[in-house]
Amino acid sequence: MNYQSFAYLYDELMDEAPYDKWVCFFQKQKEKYTPNANNILDLACGTGEMSIRLSEQGYQVTGVDLSEDMLAVANEKAMNKGYRIPFYQQNMTELEGIGPFDIVVIFCDSLNYLASEKEVIETFQSVKRVLKPDGLLLFDVHSTYKIDSVYAGNTFAFNGDDISYIWSSYKGEQPYSIEHELSFFVFDEQTAQYDRYDELHKQQTYTINQYKHWLTNTGFTIQSIEADFGEAVTDTSERIFFTAQNRY
Repeated sequence: MNYQSFAYLYDELMDEAPYDKWVCFFQKQKEKYTPNANNILDLACGTGEMSIRLSEQGYQVTGVDLSEDMLAVANEKAMNKGYRIPFYQQNMTELEGIGPFDIVVIFCDSLNYLASEKEVIETFQSVKRVLKPDGLLLFDVHSTYKIDSVYAGNTFAFNGDDISYIWSSYKGEQPYSIEHELSFFVFDEQTAQYDRYDELHKQQTYTINQYKHWLTNTGFTIQSIEADFGEAVTDTSERIFFTAQNRY
């Protein structure tokens, strides 16, 4: 996936994202299962918003992302706020040279950007290798309902003063997959014109039972599965949250 254009627009587009709710979910699960945890890996950290927020809570945070452009934004933001957060460009399926960590988080449906079942399994294996015994893996994914009934066949739009977008979603080739075609129009003050950027983002999710099977086969104990920041899972839940503990 090409994030070259998207990386510099991401924070403005995600301005209303529920980051505080992700932090609350993290704090709740940390206190319940690993109350002494301090060393955190923010995997698929993007522009570092969660990394910075966790650092503000006093945790020792490391950020990893595949996108060099996202990491450049993250590093600049962290430095401007006075945080020395180590950021590394790595594939989440092949983590190396870092850890061990008390908790690994993969938030904001980042796991859904993996292209295959094989990559999801490899990511769980990779995370297990960098987790301490009894360490936690916390992640959220789109539900199959959201992929098939909320995204597929729908178009979303936003019209702001400096940035606008048109976002159309189409069913992908695989079950529970989606392709997002995004066109951004960004105002350039120097030319007094709008520049257009086009992106294609592909996402894939799986059933809850598939995620459970892969986690347990990898050596995790599933501690909880919930929906939409603390709700019970239903047929129309849109975001599924997993808490898994490293079993040795």
